[in-house]
Parts: sequence; C-alpha cells; structure tokens
Amino acid sequence: MTAATGRKIKVEKLNFLIFGAGAIGTYIGGSLALTGHHVVFLEQPGVAEELHGRGLRLELKTVKDSPLTVPPDQFIVAESLSEAIRQGPFDAAIYALKSFDTASALEGIKPFAAQMPPVLCLSNGVDNEPALAAVLGIDKVIAGTVTSSVARRAVGDIVLEKLRGVGVADGHPLSLCLWEAMNGAFLNARLYPRPTDMKWSKMLTNLMVNATVAILDMPASAVLAHSGLFRLEIAMLHEALAVMKAQGIRVVDTPKTPVRLLVLAAYLPAFISRPMMVRFVGGGRGAKMPSFHIDLHAGRGKSEVDWLNGAVVRYGEKFHVSTPVNKQLTGILLALTHNEIPLAQYSGQPEKLLEIVKEQN
Repeated sequence: MTAATGRKIKVEKLNFLIFGAGAIGTYIGGSLALTGHHVVFLEQPGVAEELHGRGLRLELKTVKDSPLTVPPDQFIVAESLSEAIRQGPFDAAIYALKSFDTASALEGIKPFAAQMPPVLCLSNGVDNEPALAAVLGIDKVIAGTVTSSVARRAVGDIVLEKLRGVGVADGHPLSLCLWEAMNGAFLNARLYPRPTDMKWSKMLTNLMVNATVAILDMPASAVLAHSGLFRLEIAMLHEALAVMKAQGIRVVDTPKTPVRLLVLAAYLPAFISRPMMVRFVGGGRGAKMPSFHIDLHAGRGKSEVDWLNGAVVRYGEKFHVSTPVNKQLTGILLALTHNEIPLAQYSGQPEKLLEIVKEQN
C-alpha cells in the first residue's frame, strides 16, 4: 500500500542492476533476489568468480530460518557494464558504492548513460546524487539511504546486525514501485518527500564519532566518555546543523533512527546528552567500528571523510557558515590516510588532537 493513501498497489517483479556486491549491495540485491526479482550484480572478475561459485549468504533478522542462501542460478554477475547492460532492460539500478569510488564509477557509466535505467543512490554523503545527475540527467537519479547496520564477512556473505530500513525519495515515477519492492523484500522502506532533508539527516548520524575514532584509534565509547572529545563532537554537530539551517534543510528521522533526538541531545547539558549519545551510537552501528576507522586501518589509502565532514566544510563556505572543527578533522584524517603523518601521531592521544584543533581555531 502507498505511504500517503494506504491503498494497496500491485507491482510486477522488477529487473535490478546492482553496482557492487559489497555489504549493502549484497544485502539489498540478495534480499530482492530472494523475493523473486531479477537481479544482476556488476562486479570485478575475481569477485564475480566467487559469487558464481557459491552464491550469496544472508544472515537476516527478518526471517525465521536464517541464514539464507541465494544460489548462483537465482542471480547474474556481470564483469563489465557493457555485459550487464546486455542482461537488461532494467527497471532500476541500485548504487551503494563508497563515495570515493563515485568518480571512477562515473567514468565507466558515461558511455552507457543513454542505456542506463533510473538509479537509486544509497551511498553516504550528499554529493553522489548531483554527481550521478551530471552524467545521467536529474530524471534518472533517485536519492536514497540505508540505516540498517550490515557487516560483510566475505564476498557475498553478510550479516544484518541491526534492521532499521531504507529511505527512498518520493516524487519520482519509480518511487512507489521501489518502495513496494523493498518492503516486499523485508527491507523496511520509507518514502521521503524532501530528499535533501533525508540525506543530510542521515549524514549527521554518519558524522558522529566517525573521524575521532579513526584518528585516535579509540572505541566510540571511550571517545564519548572523554569530556573534551565529547565537547568536540558536539561542536562538530553544531557546525553541521548550522550549515543545514543556512540551506533551509530540516532534520528528519531516518528509518527507525531518531535523528531529531540526536539533535535535541546536542543542545542539552552533558550529563543528560552523553548517555543519549552513547545509546544512539551503540545502537546504530551494531558491533562495527565506524567506517572511517575501517578504511584507515585497512590501509586502503581512501577515506569518505572528504564526502562527509568535508562536505560540511564545502557547503559551509558556500553559505558563509564557519566550520573549523569539521575542517580540522577532515584535514587530519586525510593526512593519516595519505601517509603524510604516521598513524601513531594521534593514536590514543586525545589531548594532542584537542590541542591541535584548538590551536588551528
């Protein structure tokens, strides 16, 4: 049934192109395949070979008999976009790559832009949809977000640690069809009339203790327990909220995620707000370390910090809002990522981080 009217709608099984079989791609694509949709994954040759050999494994909390397997004959894996396009036509594509991979992905998409279906963009940050629209056209891009916590054990093997949901921008001709298909696959989809509110509100949750945990190599609980670091986190959130306000962007709750409560906590005394923040961060990420920490300490040489804290800085400059804390966290984490300074420079040294941020401000 539709979110607005409660009227039941019947949707035929859809044809999906899934960019990548990472944690989110496997979770979304595998869930859709399990419920009878036609799914084609686009992956690198080595990954494709593994998926062809053993299929997908999904440990979910939405079904009684879990983990579930999706055998190789229930989906297709293409090793190039040209090969994937030949498996179409597609009703929609699901894009959930890391933001730092968007530029290279778009270079591969450009020659096939005319043949591409509308793309539901589930990547973190607020710059991926504009980048996709510049290549595909605004009519082929649907903003989205994932708030469920999903861990990747191996290629095509994921565990759903915390079921929250998927946000889908309303207003596109495909929005209701995607909403229905995802709810039919137990993905807990929700429609949003103002996609910018949805994307920025989700980004607020991504910002929380992400950069500090990576820089200091400390658990989130330890960061929030430190009074100076807690104040740093609150200052970082206040900057992001000021940038949102300057753009007329409202804070909204994302699927099963009380973002408005997080914002309320950011303006309460520490003895009230700190326990709320601890519960929020612990409940939102499951057992995973924040993504910035995973990428940095895996030595990937890439970080999404420039698409999250860095985005706050760029939009702050555009709308004349000062964002010194986000700027410092972005610069330090990028320097660590690019081996310009050693990981040991700030590891386990909160006072050193606080001092450098204070000095630069």
